[in-house]
Amino acid sequence: MQFRASFSNRQWQRAPQLVAVIAIAVLASSGCGKKKPEGGTGTGTGTATAGSGSAAEAKPPPVDRAAAIEKLLAEFTPSTLSKEQQTTELKWFQDAAKPFVGMDIKVVSETIDTHVYESKTLAKAFTELTGINVTHDLIQEGDVIEKLQTQMQSGQNVYDMYVNDTDLIGTHYRYGNAVPLTDFMTGEGKDVTLPTLDIDDFIGKKFGTAPDGKLYQLPDQQFANLYWFRYDWFSRDDLKQKFKAKYGYELGVPVNWSAYEDIADFFTNVVKEIDGKRVYGHMDYGKKDPSLGWRFTDAWLSMAGAGSKGLPNGQPTDEWGIRVEDCHPVGSSVSRGGEANSPAAVYALTKYIDWLKKYAPPEAAGMTFSEAGPVPGQGNIAQQIFWYSAFTADLAKPGLPVVNADGTPKWRMAPSPHGPYWEKGMKLGYQDAGAWTMLSSTPLDRRKAAWLYAQFTIAKTVSLKKFFVGLTPIRKSDIDHEEVTKNAAKYGGLIEFYRSSARELLTPTGTNVPDYPKLAQLWWPNISEAVTGALTPQAAMDKLAKEMDDVMARLERAGMKNCAPKMGPEKPDKEWLGAPNGPKAKLANEKPKGETMTYEKLLESWK
Repeated sequence: MQFRASFSNRQWQRAPQLVAVIAIAVLASSGCGKKKPEGGTGTGTGTATAGSGSAAEAKPPPVDRAAAIEKLLAEFTPSTLSKEQQTTELKWFQDAAKPFVGMDIKVVSETIDTHVYESKTLAKAFTELTGINVTHDLIQEGDVIEKLQTQMQSGQNVYDMYVNDTDLIGTHYRYGNAVPLTDFMTGEGKDVTLPTLDIDDFIGKKFGTAPDGKLYQLPDQQFANLYWFRYDWFSRDDLKQKFKAKYGYELGVPVNWSAYEDIADFFTNVVKEIDGKRVYGHMDYGKKDPSLGWRFTDAWLSMAGAGSKGLPNGQPTDEWGIRVEDCHPVGSSVSRGGEANSPAAVYALTKYIDWLKKYAPPEAAGMTFSEAGPVPGQGNIAQQIFWYSAFTADLAKPGLPVVNADGTPKWRMAPSPHGPYWEKGMKLGYQDAGAWTMLSSTPLDRRKAAWLYAQFTIAKTVSLKKFFVGLTPIRKSDIDHEEVTKNAAKYGGLIEFYRSSARELLTPTGTNVPDYPKLAQLWWPNISEAVTGALTPQAAMDKLAKEMDDVMARLERAGMKNCAPKMGPEKPDKEWLGAPNGPKAKLANEKPKGETMTYEKLLESWK
């Protein structure tokens, strides 16, 4: 089964370091230098008009815009707005778009169901409504970053707006190429900013907010990395009795990593078979591949307890182990007060390898992210500690071994358990937030037109319908809507999670990371050396920390517009370990007693 295209293509590649002259030449010879993604054209479309894209030069045919509103009201249901409110919002878009009728704009995003809906349905709807022609390209996520970097480095317009993960908020703020939306909405873009946009309704607003307090990226879709488990198996009395007899506590949702490990051992080595089928207590992947990088940068170290207290990300040290002082990164090595090679980080890597080899199916170590994705749906996995909620729809399809006859899932999702270094007040995992991002090198009229389309895709008229298509919620008003309540049982705990305060503990990469593309590419080669045994976990993390420090030192020398790295002096590790606000010292006992709770009690605690 070909799993979700977005994730099979999700590769954090290092974009070519193009000098401006080369970038301009490439752009001149090939349009925008667009590469087609594997397996398709990668392009969604509103329409395309020949010519320069200037509103003044284009001559669009007359269109009945009033009829477009009636058509869209039928498409955008359910909605948190009344039909009258939707009509008012849609008419506002028509009026605001009048100066740009006939203009051709281009935007880009990665390929997930949410963006496919935007590309195939919303782009066309927006064009019919406003007369602005939209091409919404769908490409690999790594290619999105490549296009973004090309535009940042060359100053030439490649796309008019990008849906780009807020993992890059630190990058955008420091380089100064992204337009602060806070300023744009009250300044030169005030006339094209939706009065009913309601920024405070966005649950991920803080993810796109920089150290200066301004919003740079506005979420278009979100999904979390959660704990997934077979609720039906965990509810069986015979298995519950066996587990308690062996481990001394109840089988349930693991609160800590000790319990997760015991449950993994139980299903892999004690239960072994259910209904005549070999079962395993853990699922993961380990092949040397870029996907191995985000297996860690997507907050695995924070789950173990690396980093400082603080939300949405630890301060002074984040989940990458990067320490910041007065907004300036000073290092990731313990010798500079960082935590990338700290005892907590090494513990996180060690447990990942141990569990992969001891409790997962034998073939898992040779799989990539996309290859491992479908495995839980095959019905022989008891739990998975690192599971993206964007897989919800795929694992809830009728006929799968993990779906009941009535269409409800046999599985549930819950917040991930934490490691022994974790403390209350720290983040506890990852949440992806793809967000609309505007670059200053895009001409103002094109920025305005693209901003209208961006707002259309996240407006209250549209957002609830879009949620049901992609299951990637962005608005609190959508999550709380009665239609969502009616359908909650289909989604295995997704709605309950997003309605709870637990979602606040799962956040994207934050502002401590000064250049996401340059630093993210260092992770997977180093992690893979530990997986293969070429390096010990400690040696692999030492090497990674040094390489990240080297990159940040180069960024310091090159300079950045805001809060560039200022590398701190190195000191012996022992002077940092256990110091106030410093990296945590190694624990004498890294496996405390396992702790679980029933799923029902977990849900009750969220209310």
